[in-house]
Amino acid sequence: MGQPNFLIGRGQMLTAVIDTPRKDYPPKAMPYSFAEAKASLLPEFLAASHELDELPDTACPDNFGVISMVLHPAFIAKSYFPTDFFRAVQLIPIGSRSTNVTPRRTHLKKPTGKPVQTTEIFVAGQRSVLRNIKNQLETFAEDSKEAKQLSFFEKVSKFTSETKIQLETGPENYYEVAIHLLPGENSTFLQSAFKNYATTLGYKVFDELSFPVGNLWFVPVCGDKHALDSLGQFAFIRLIRNVPKLRSFKPTTRSGGISLNCKLPTAEPLLRLPKVALLDGGLPEGHSLDRWVHSYRKMDEQAEDADYGPEHGLSVTSAFLFGPITPGVEASRPYSFVDHLRVLDSTSDEEDPLELYRTLGFIEETLLAGQYEFINLSLGPDLPVEDKDIHAWTAVIDNLLRDGRVLMTVAAGNNGEMDQPSGNARIQVPADCVNVLSVGAATSMTADWDRSSYSALGPGRRPGVIKPDVLAFGGSSKQYFHTLAPGKDPVVAPSLGTSFAAPYALRKAVGIRAILGEELSPLAIKALLIHCAKRSKEQTATAVGWGKLPDNIMDIITCQDGVARIVYQGTLQPGKFLRALLPIPAGGLQGKCKLKATFCYSCPVDPQDSCAYTRAALEITFRPDQTKKAETEQNAKSGWFFKNAAYATEQDLRKGTSKWENVLHAERNLQGRTLNSPVFDIHYIAREGGADTRRGERLPYALILSIEAPNNPTLFTDILQTYTELSHIQPQISMPITV
Repeated sequence: MGQPNFLIGRGQMLTAVIDTPRKDYPPKAMPYSFAEAKASLLPEFLAASHELDELPDTACPDNFGVISMVLHPAFIAKSYFPTDFFRAVQLIPIGSRSTNVTPRRTHLKKPTGKPVQTTEIFVAGQRSVLRNIKNQLETFAEDSKEAKQLSFFEKVSKFTSETKIQLETGPENYYEVAIHLLPGENSTFLQSAFKNYATTLGYKVFDELSFPVGNLWFVPVCGDKHALDSLGQFAFIRLIRNVPKLRSFKPTTRSGGISLNCKLPTAEPLLRLPKVALLDGGLPEGHSLDRWVHSYRKMDEQAEDADYGPEHGLSVTSAFLFGPITPGVEASRPYSFVDHLRVLDSTSDEEDPLELYRTLGFIEETLLAGQYEFINLSLGPDLPVEDKDIHAWTAVIDNLLRDGRVLMTVAAGNNGEMDQPSGNARIQVPADCVNVLSVGAATSMTADWDRSSYSALGPGRRPGVIKPDVLAFGGSSKQYFHTLAPGKDPVVAPSLGTSFAAPYALRKAVGIRAILGEELSPLAIKALLIHCAKRSKEQTATAVGWGKLPDNIMDIITCQDGVARIVYQGTLQPGKFLRALLPIPAGGLQGKCKLKATFCYSCPVDPQDSCAYTRAALEITFRPDQTKKAETEQNAKSGWFFKNAAYATEQDLRKGTSKWENVLHAERNLQGRTLNSPVFDIHYIAREGGADTRRGERLPYALILSIEAPNNPTLFTDILQTYTELSHIQPQISMPITV
């Protein structure tokens, strides 16, 4: 039997920058004239200005106030961002979020009269400027950009204290405050002003534990709950919420403490590299993993272990090294060594409510060091994701993973059996990060798997709606995930949880690197995992994301007869169009075929703009046949692939999994004869603060393309013979291997 077909690499050699296609869009119909907009909005401007004037001067640093301006739903695309209006009236946009509004007028053919999703923009300005808004509007010419952009707005109001306070449960009198900062400005005066203002109200501000991310400053405070309304009057506060507790390590899994003998492998890991880190609760003094744990580091050497932390950390490390262990059978061979970093520990009672910030600081320190390509995180705040605002953990981690050089797996959470309508069963922070691979748990390793009942549900927020990204086996009451138990002698105990599914998924990622070498970047490996995940027609993305990862790694890295899997990797320039040729053999394809494509990219984020969180988008046009081009057209006719609508509105794109999502995955069944030099035209669109920008960063991307053509059994070799630029990615170790 010959060596299997692995992956085809260097797909980027089939790409080229092309001229920007011509687009002729009809002018946008305006819902309101300038006169109508002014008549409606001016009284609201003046009312908001009057309310700001009533605030104490100490709540308005440097005489700044903040108001809320809600866009008409027809103008939420970045191309309509009212930059000229804001500049003309000396207002500074500082953040935004999604909200619902019922427009006074709409151009829909069948208006529903129901609230529609739109964007609420928070803007800062001198109180004196807002008092003078009437005179400023009088200077606008009716046909000017500023006047037209005033008509983009539906509503203006003061950003009230009541809308900032979001209280649920948490340590008594401890709160997280998010402060808007001024973009591109030195905002230390805002931070100092807040500390002084909060102190006068009796609050202690823990600014040494704070995190500035994007244009938000997350800072914990401690003080009387009854003074929160007064605290919320500080103009630049975005939100006040309880400091959430960290998820407990207390096992719900050990099934009465039953331990069973097991046999650990004698072989060394396949490779000494890559460098892998598990960020968890530490390791017990007695364990049987010394051979494979390259380094064990306590981020705070002075602190004691958290309750059950070392036991949890040992199970997570075991799940990464060996996967689920079958009692009485030799465990699978590790793919690599691992470093274990204890990031969560037990501190004094006084510091306990703020453990969340200390732990995030250790995670930030690890990511900033840049030592690791693969990281697992199976802990986090006991906090389901909510749609309006971003949490500090999510913002910090996403920002540090923006370059795509690290693949981090994050456990989705074990709260899936909680109340769904309230949102308490949704994935937990930071599994909502767009730049990580969030992992839920599947019930078994057999074909009849399902989501484990405890595994947190989606959706994530938009963008990032498909969360968790994937499931991996995590155990259930019928089939446990066995991991090592404490002690020098190797014994296992039954466990279950997304805490073990996540490192098991990372084990597959590291296995791909160990077998195929460094040709695949961490971002490409993430794309490959998502690409190969499978779900049935009955299973929803809310429950299982893109699907369950194969338990056999060979199903991910090899191709059967009649299948070719091609890897494209590279970077994209903002505003440019990249044409990616899909390799079809010289003789074409016979019979039915399937194209399956997965795009992944890592990108910078704007945490202050929760509805415009990702700064990058891909618009991808599929052109199946280059011969079908009208004489007057610049390019061949397009066909649907990642979305059905050729001209989807921004509303449609926000509702669907398109454009601003940084994972795009779809497949299409076709007749082979309809594919003639097919291409994807990839357009990278950049935004910043919800507005158009020409300063976008180069964007790392990975595309995994599968061509399945059962009537073409030699498809793999036919493609390599036709396209000599491509290469067969060969394993870097002797095959077969036993893992």
